[in-house]
Amino acid sequence: MKLFMATLATETNTFSPLPTGRAAFTGGRDWYRHDASRQPATIANIPLIAWRRLGEADGHTVVESICTFAQPAGTTLRQVYEELRDMILADLAAAMPVDVVLLFMHGAMVAHGYDDCEGDTLERVRRIVGAAATIGVELDLHCHLTEQMRVSSDAIVLYKEYPHVDIGDRAPELYRICLDAAQGKVRPVMAYHDCRMIATYRPTQDPVRGFVDRMKALEGHDGILSVSFGHGFPWADVADVGSKILVVADRDTEAAGALARRLGEELWRMRDAATAILDSIDDALDGAASGGGNGPLVLADASDNAGGGAPSDSTAILRRVLEREMKDIAIGCFWDPQAVQFCVEAGQGATFMLRVGGKCGAASGDPVDLMVTVRAIALNHSQGGLSGGRADYGPSVWVSGGDVDLVLTSQRQQVFSPDAFTGLGLTLHDKAVVVVKSSQHFQAGFAPVARAIRYVSGPGALDFDYAALPYMKRTRAFWPRVADPFYE
Repeated sequence: MKLFMATLATETNTFSPLPTGRAAFTGGRDWYRHDASRQPATIANIPLIAWRRLGEADGHTVVESICTFAQPAGTTLRQVYEELRDMILADLAAAMPVDVVLLFMHGAMVAHGYDDCEGDTLERVRRIVGAAATIGVELDLHCHLTEQMRVSSDAIVLYKEYPHVDIGDRAPELYRICLDAAQGKVRPVMAYHDCRMIATYRPTQDPVRGFVDRMKALEGHDGILSVSFGHGFPWADVADVGSKILVVADRDTEAAGALARRLGEELWRMRDAATAILDSIDDALDGAASGGGNGPLVLADASDNAGGGAPSDSTAILRRVLEREMKDIAIGCFWDPQAVQFCVEAGQGATFMLRVGGKCGAASGDPVDLMVTVRAIALNHSQGGLSGGRADYGPSVWVSGGDVDLVLTSQRQQVFSPDAFTGLGLTLHDKAVVVVKSSQHFQAGFAPVARAIRYVSGPGALDFDYAALPYMKRTRAFWPRVADPFYE
């Protein structure tokens, strides 16, 4: 058999001030054409590496198209999406006949003129390969599950974990379902249940941890091939924004629908306990004075998370730390290429007045002017990424301003791992507080070194007051804007 595979992904925050252009897809480590599966692992090619390994081990021919995963930001330019989509379609047409198509996408990509880029791409793929071929897609759990995706593909599998430590685990799961389908061993059918909820969830904590474990235990029994919990991505004004349960079953659509509904109703009953809670800036900083345990208090600046499309240059927490005259604080990573360039030109050891952050709009706050000393410079800084990959920061610096240490980067990227700091020589064990510009992906790396973790909702491009988000395209009622959206 012949397998065709590609990656085209980004997560779109339609409320973000940052447009997503061509360079976001083609200008970095995550851009490949025809050979991504033979390169070192990044978030973009982890599934492709697995699919090539499995396919070739099984004696199949593997054909590869583009691989690109742009940093989350605002809406993708129309011509950029169409160019990348059409590269995949042209490569697919040239590879025909194809038995199985495996795509790695995000599920929350929005371009001008296309609110459902994944559904649009899948529909066009189906037109080329016809009804006889099998189409599978692996998506981020922060996706918008649409009917166009469902009817255009045979199997959709989402990550189950957040942080996304299981990207590589889901790829073999999708491969096996699709290969079994192509060989006639199963006939996958899919059903959704709209939970009518918009929220964020943490599978690292109960009750969501137990829910995910129960969900996984259902797979492989009674014809159930896969179960996914689509958290949804709240910061997108699209019709299908919100949480959904997805079930893939063998031949039995009614069974898939019944299980999706049962799990959705279970999630609804625990909605208050399942929804992630965040502190105000001052409430979180007050925790620095509390004793107990070793290591720093780690605060997640969730509202300024680049992984959700934020600029990562908000000064809200930095300003409050300075106003409170707090000591032994580390904050990172600020996206501020201009400040980095000033520091590189000044050189290690230089002391001067530096304007930090606050450059991308109202949500970023005002810049902070700080007398700093350049402690370290790295012209090609990176950190450990998701599921074993690496994530680039480009030219980056560590600067000290009084009792505060800052990491400034040239490439916008959320914090995943402690080496975002320690890779520059900045120690964390001696800090009272470490502030990371991330929402949850930092958790796997920082939990072992933190005495406690708290999540902060402050000014930024990610507003966690879901009921107040200015949706125009979701027409169905949802919780928490409506107490009982099923009744309404």
